[in-house]
Amino acid sequence: YVEIGNEDWFDTSGSYDKRYAQFYKAIKAKYPDLQLIATAPIKGMTPDVLDEHYYLRATDFFHDATHYDKTDRNGPKIFVGEWATREGTPTPNMGAALGDAAWMTGMERNSDVIVMASYAPLLVNISPNAMQWDTDLIGYDALRSYGSPSYYAQVMFGSYIGDATPVSSVDGAGPRFFYSVTEDSAKKRLFVKLVNASSDAQAVDIKLPGAKLAPEGKLISLIGKDPEATNTIDQPTAIAPVESALHGVGESFHHRIPPYTIEVLE
Repeated sequence: YVEIGNEDWFDTSGSYDKRYAQFYKAIKAKYPDLQLIATAPIKGMTPDVLDEHYYLRATDFFHDATHYDKTDRNGPKIFVGEWATREGTPTPNMGAALGDAAWMTGMERNSDVIVMASYAPLLVNISPNAMQWDTDLIGYDALRSYGSPSYYAQVMFGSYIGDATPVSSVDGAGPRFFYSVTEDSAKKRLFVKLVNASSDAQAVDIKLPGAKLAPEGKLISLIGKDPEATNTIDQPTAIAPVESALHGVGESFHHRIPPYTIEVLE
């Protein structure tokens, strides 16, 4: 992949369409296998991939978690090249992690059109007067480093992802409940990701008709006592994933998600 420009929606000259087309034709002529990314919608042609950036509050990501459900499948593929929930300093708190996870469920469900996504920024020096931007995924000083709750949300989503998205649906969900389902066809694994961003536990009935399931699975949970809870250089794993057994798995089973929780069911 090669991206042509960066955030050209800020350019008011109107020249990006023609400039992108010039680069596109020249690069494709010599390297036809390269996928070329546009940084803004292009008039007169369809780019291979469109780069979209989102820096939002958690509430905004909650409201927009179905954003890509409505994406035109005949348009360009999507690279969410910069995105983050900007809450917490210097690194994200649990509320931000919930916003990130809600948004990632939407990207996973629509991974037929979203080819890549990258959280930004990755690293921040937490020493006095060293920070240029908040919120950042991993904090460090001269001797130590730590992952934020959002870092662990990224780890969970990246570690348990399949190569296909089975058809799925949800009925009667609360306004801050989010989910995605992916399937690893080679390893015969199903990954159900659940996000409860509300202050109340949510009970769900999971139905997997026709699935051949082992009676016990695995549950990975990331839980915060409230949205402001976070990790620091002195308490680096106050919020970290916990793995346990998932009992009573079947074609239909009951499951309870605690408040302020991100879960993966394998």
